[in-house]
Amino acid sequence: MPPPATLSASSSFTLLSPPPKLSSFLPKTHSFHSSTRYTPFTRLRHSPSSLTPRCAVIEKETPETEKPETFLREASSPTSVRARFEKMIREAQDTVCEAIAAADGVGTFKEDVWSRPGGGGGISRVLQDGAVWEKAGVNVSVVYGVMPPEAYRAAKGAATDQKPGPVPFFAAGISSVMHPKNPFAPTLHFNYRYFETDAPQDAPGAPRQWWFGGGTDLTPAYIFDEDVKHFHSVQKSACDKFDPSFYPRFKKWCDDYFYIKHRDERRGLGGIFFDDLNDHDQEMLLSFATECANSVVPAYVPIIEKRKDTPFTDDHKAWQQLRRGRYVEFNLVYDRGTTFGLKTGGRIESILVSLPLTARWEYDHKPEEGSEEWKLLDACIHPKEWV
Repeated sequence: MPPPATLSASSSFTLLSPPPKLSSFLPKTHSFHSSTRYTPFTRLRHSPSSLTPRCAVIEKETPETEKPETFLREASSPTSVRARFEKMIREAQDTVCEAIAAADGVGTFKEDVWSRPGGGGGISRVLQDGAVWEKAGVNVSVVYGVMPPEAYRAAKGAATDQKPGPVPFFAAGISSVMHPKNPFAPTLHFNYRYFETDAPQDAPGAPRQWWFGGGTDLTPAYIFDEDVKHFHSVQKSACDKFDPSFYPRFKKWCDDYFYIKHRDERRGLGGIFFDDLNDHDQEMLLSFATECANSVVPAYVPIIEKRKDTPFTDDHKAWQQLRRGRYVEFNLVYDRGTTFGLKTGGRIESILVSLPLTARWEYDHKPEEGSEEWKLLDACIHPKEWV
């Protein structure tokens, strides 16, 4: 998911800042969250040409008591793509949180508002230990500044011919993971983001680049065909409104991205996933991202309402915990956003917000062939076409 500020499917945007003249940069992660200042290098006195890493100087984001009307600078136009994308993700955060809290009936979201001295801020909301939800987080952030080219390359997750030199950037997004308590109710992850870079300081006149990225995916412990078909049908419907090639293309991308190599299986039953998307009109892609974000509640909440009170046994719960273990493995080993944040000293609460409260590992566990557990595992090994 190449925009330097992307969460790859699970983590959070972690913004790092170099020393005064190098300003800040955004690594690629899953909820967008700014957090630290990072002093990357200091010269060795005995060898002027050598560089050695210096301990990161971590500075927490500034807590705020009230949500601002916008995290953009005052001069920003309300009709710009930046302003409209921020408006969209903040409205989506409100809508999703209202629906999740209503489905829970007991739990409430804890909200943290923060700002970043370098520019921007965000809103983090987490509901934990509710009646339905073990943990549900919905975060938004809008951050901007300057990033060095090594951050750009790391965030892109691919080779780039980017010239050396600080790169001005803007990144905004919404990211969420929801882990229900009932093993028959599936986990959901979604994130949608927008990213811009201006010309590097050593390449004046180069064109501004922009991307959209995101996706929504379902991770159940047990398969109910009608639930999975409903979920994928909503994703396909959102895609088909804009381009009939989107759903098959982004469905395969999702299956490929959430692949746990050391297990030879997928994390779940997929959905849609895309990144670096700029091959269509910008207005069209803004509308597409908005449609996808607005599809989260109708795709997911009806499944939760149907399954949240289903009776279950200790064995069902144990299997759910084993599948949660797979979720943890993917996020900590393969998710680009999570691993980058951990390696660069990002804000740990933001980076790990996607992880469940509980998980389980058993030695050499194999479900009995033909069992409901085996059917789930088989579908994770051999992705299916659900619609």
